Amino acid sequence: MNSIASAARTLRENIQKVIVGKDEIIDLTMVALLTGGHLLLEDVPGTGKTTMAKAIAASLGCSFKRIQFTPDLLPSDVTGIYYYNQKRQEFEFRPGPIFAQILLADEINRATPRTQSSLLEAMQERQVTVDVETHILSRPFLVMATQNPIELEGTFPLPEAQLDRFLMKIALGYPEEEEENAILLRFEQHDPFESLEPVISPEEIITLQKDIRSIRVEESVRHYLVHVCRATRTHQDISLGASPRATMALYHASQALAAIRGREFVIPDDIKDLALPVLMHRLVVNPQTRLRGRSPQDVVQDVIQTIAVPLEN
Repeated sequence: MNSIASAARTLRENIQKVIVGKDEIIDLTMVALLTGGHLLLEDVPGTGKTTMAKAIAASLGCSFKRIQFTPDLLPSDVTGIYYYNQKRQEFEFRPGPIFAQILLADEINRATPRTQSSLLEAMQERQVTVDVETHILSRPFLVMATQNPIELEGTFPLPEAQLDRFLMKIALGYPEEEEENAILLRFEQHDPFESLEPVISPEEIITLQKDIRSIRVEESVRHYLVHVCRATRTHQDISLGASPRATMALYHASQALAAIRGREFVIPDDIKDLALPVLMHRLVVNPQTRLRGRSPQDVVQDVIQTIAVPLEN
């Protein structure tokens, strides 16, 4: 799949005109794009979550909207409303910001559960229903949501049903010393955003999304993937394991990652590399485990170390 690997390389190089480093994060974003999935970016303020989302949107030539989630945000502020046009003497639909190909949902956990749920249909079905009328969203459609893990006051944690709609949960992390110095130099005299041009069209993305379905997953590798997901359901530290939707997400994400890496087949390392970002936000640890300081991330790592990797024939 040279075309997919080439597109990923082109996108990575363009985004890195603004973002220093973060190759792995950019590749994971490309995985989400190719699978039609969505991203939850969780990290402390100032690590570049919003900057990353804007750079990706600018590089793709897709329509882009940003919603700042707040406690007083209403579902209609996201989806849109019908209003009465006095000039035409009829009701008309005014689309909300969700009618964009790339949507940045900034600080999503600051909105109430009712407003958060307004994203569910769009993320899963690629459509929005307002007053019994259904409106189809443009493709590709990518939701990039951000949240701050250290601020709890005034926030509404995402419920499991909402978390399960996100393909991956990733953290950007702090830059290395050399990278932080490079950031200062890059933004010293001008804003790199001003010269950022689209390098991949929406039509190309849709074509690439179809291409990844032809990436081969050998039977033993497929069984390995299924065993990894099923092991989270019987793990002693877990009260809610990975759903079948999670298994499907890991399967397609592995196909996309293999293609980005220039292969036409999935290997166990693709599954290992994606297990954490795809599975950890979908797991719920039991109270005793939480008191011992263990997290879903620890459980996923346990599972990866425990499940036997298929050997080459």
